[in-house]
Amino acid sequence: MSSRKASVERKTRETQISISLDLDGSGAARLSTGLPFFDHMLEQIARHGLIDLAIEAQGDLQVDAHHTVEDVGIVLGQALAKALGEPRGINRYGHAYVPLDEALSRAVIDFSGRPGLEFAVTWPRARVGDFDLDLFHEFFQGLCNHAHITIHIDNLRGQNAHHVAETVFKAFGRALRMALTRDERQLDAVPSTKGSLQG
Repeated sequence: MSSRKASVERKTRETQISISLDLDGSGAARLSTGLPFFDHMLEQIARHGLIDLAIEAQGDLQVDAHHTVEDVGIVLGQALAKALGEPRGINRYGHAYVPLDEALSRAVIDFSGRPGLEFAVTWPRARVGDFDLDLFHEFFQGLCNHAHITIHIDNLRGQNAHHVAETVFKAFGRALRMALTRDERQLDAVPSTKGSLQG
């Protein structure tokens, strides 16, 4: 069975990012973005997606966190696409509901070959600590554009912004895990009646 691992680097005048991942890992994470709350959320993807994930990011945080968060999404999307290769034998679709106390979020993923994001999350407040929660939309937009996947994320309820964010990332990790799981009944098949998931 082929290995589903990838490493991708991206260097611009604004950021320098290196990401390595193993889609068939145990959920181990080594994360250093300079943004502790962002690292905490990325760890949820690794842990709940059972993806081994290493991210080193240096960005122009003296300006703000926008470039770093968006570019991590871009590179993570590229790494997902590279590790998966031709999407044969996977479930393709994944979904998850995740609660945390009063908060509840849903994530639905389709490895369709077509990028698309529907992000229906209203934050109870604008920031957790000094982290701007609006940047999570930019993260998921960059990820879906470069992984060529469709993502629907909905926060269904929640009063604590930290809880809302955590349910979003946990649900995404769980949905990713389901979508990427190999289906032993059709390991050589592309999960589409078109015979292709290339757009």
